[in-house]
Formats: sequence, C-alpha cells, structure tokens
Amino acid sequence: MTRIDRYVLILFLRTVLVCFLSLAGIFVVFHAFTSLDDLIAQADGDSPLAWVLARFYGPYLVLLFDMTGAIITLMAFLFTVGWLRRTGELTATLSAGVSHGRIFRPMVIASLAIILVQLASREFVIPIFRDTLDMKARNLGGEVEQAVSPTFDQVAGVLIEGDALWVSRGVIEQPNFRLYSDFGPFGDQLLADVAVWESVKLQDAAPEMRKLDGYRLSGVRRPENVHQLRSASNGRRWTILTAKDYPWLAPGECFVVSDVPPGMLQTAESGTRLASVTELGRRVRNPAVDSSLSLKVLLHERIIRAPLDFALIMLVLPLVINRRGRKLFVLIGAAFGIVLGFFALKTLASTLGSNGILVTPAIAAWLPLLVIGPIAYVRLRFVQTV
Repeated sequence: MTRIDRYVLILFLRTVLVCFLSLAGIFVVFHAFTSLDDLIAQADGDSPLAWVLARFYGPYLVLLFDMTGAIITLMAFLFTVGWLRRTGELTATLSAGVSHGRIFRPMVIASLAIILVQLASREFVIPIFRDTLDMKARNLGGEVEQAVSPTFDQVAGVLIEGDALWVSRGVIEQPNFRLYSDFGPFGDQLLADVAVWESVKLQDAAPEMRKLDGYRLSGVRRPENVHQLRSASNGRRWTILTAKDYPWLAPGECFVVSDVPPGMLQTAESGTRLASVTELGRRVRNPAVDSSLSLKVLLHERIIRAPLDFALIMLVLPLVINRRGRKLFVLIGAAFGIVLGFFALKTLASTLGSNGILVTPAIAAWLPLLVIGPIAYVRLRFVQTV
C-alpha cells in the first residue's frame, strides 16, 4: 500500500465514521427525549448513567449500522471523491498517469470490508440482542414479556397458545394446547399453569425416543389427574408423556413432544427479521411449522444481501469520475435516484415472491442481483480502465 493509498483510505474511513456518528447522534438524541426519565431511573442503582445508555443504545447502534451501512458507504464514496476533486489532489494524481480505478481501489476494498462487517454483525451480534431490541427503557433491568403467537405443530397435531411468553427462559404462562389429533382420554385441550421448553434424554427407550424436545406442562388443570393417564400417541409418534409411564414427571405434570421452540412463538418481527440465516433456514426446513412465502423470500434475501449491497455501491462508481464537471450535490441527487430505483426493484420483487405472483420466493429474492450484478461488474471494469 502506497502513501497515497493510505491517505485516501484514511480519508474515506473517516468520512464513513463521521456520517455514521452523525446519524447515530441524531437517533440517540431524539430517542432520549422520550425515554430519559426511564433511563435515569435505571441509573439510580449501582449502574452509572453512561453504562445504562451504552447498554440500551449499544444494540440499537449495531442495528442502525446494519440498516444504513451500505448507504453511508455509498455517500462517503461520493464525499471523499468530491473532497479530492475540490482540493485538486485527484487532478494531480490523474496527471501523474494513475487511473481512476487505481485511485479508488482502497475505497472499493474498504467498502467490501464494511459490507463483510455488516454481514458478521447481522449473523452473530444482532441475534444475541434480538430480545433487547424489543425492550423499552423501563424494561432494561429484565426480560420483557411477549404475547404468544398461536402456532400449529403439524407433526404433533397440537395448536400451541398461551397468555404470555418469556423467550430467553423458554416459558409460556397459562398455556393452552389444543389437541387436533385423537389422544383418547386427554380430550381436545391441555390447560396448565406454566409450560417450560426442555430437552430430555431417555436412556432406556427406543432410538427415536432417546432425545425429545418439547414442553413440560406443570399444574395441569385439564384433564384432571393427568398423572393417572397413560401416555398418548398421535399415530406417528408418542406426543403426550405422563408420570404413569415416565417417573421423571411429577404428579400434575405432562410432557408434550414438539418441534416448535419458544422462538417460533414470538409475535414481534424480531423473531424473524433479526434472526440469523441459520435460524431462518432451520425454521423453513422445520416440518412442524408451515413457512409462509414471505419467510422464504426473507431467507433468500438475507443470503444475497452482502453481494447485493456491494453491487449497489459499484453502481455509483461511474458517477465519481464526473468528467462533465457536475456539482457534488448533483452527483448526490443522481446517486439518490439510483438508490431509489434499487430499492424499488427489491420491493417489487419481494412483493411478487411473497404473494406467489409470477415467480417463486427464491427467484424473487435473487432477481435484483441478477439484474444489478452484471451492471455493477461492467461499471467496476469501466472505472478500472479509465
């Protein structure tokens, strides 16, 4: 890396940092106006206010970076080149026989690195703070209670409902499991005080029964005396286990085998929008849950988001050459038009895929990259030769 490469790279990264901090500052200031009393109340204990602010806004800033990183990088590209042109440094470098592509190479590589950092935060950091991002400032001291989205387990034949959900603990308060298969004396409903998600290992059992996932229902009110009933099968597998057959269950308890973990019962969009690609893939492949077309589109969009964001940045490259002497704000306006067309294409393709119109979810998600990818590559090659 030459000295001019380091100079351009530092200027570009500094511009990216200033743009992001400006946007983050605006977000924090406006949000703090409505939540300052709650945040100060959280700081009345042992935690200083600075730590409370970092704990509350830290995950939001990571999410903000994920949402705006590509656009900020694109704008920083234009601002950096505009600054080099205004100071005459770009003209001087070009007059020495250095091509645009060689001058812009550090910024292109840095843009790719920023996209990869976004990818890492999206897959490994944001899912960890998924529940925190649903909290209000007054709930910062503990987990927030969520509503239960009624979900039908197609393998077990059970509709899972309840009054409240605590995802991190895997707890459903006042569970109401509606039984749509023939479970004999259990009737058509299981009512209990609490249901806890557990993984159970049974040593002396058939191979398919040695590791079971499901919900342990405690304080079962319906049916009464559930511990006196025999375990029941839905015809394909043993689904409701009782203390009469399994001594590790206490009186008043039963275990419902299910492939629907608590994370799939969330009503908030964070259950899917902030999940990793691995989690989305497991949900789509889960035979117990019917995955919607929009969820399948979302999975493919998440897979191709990194190359699509990089392609968006490459689309703007020819604008920065600016041989016609256009003003910086004219270039920003042209870049804004390109970004607007980019998101319009994404929205149109996503809408078609989510509604099953003309294209499958996979084709709908990949369509923007199939259209924009070749154009972005041609533009990158053009800049390298100019």
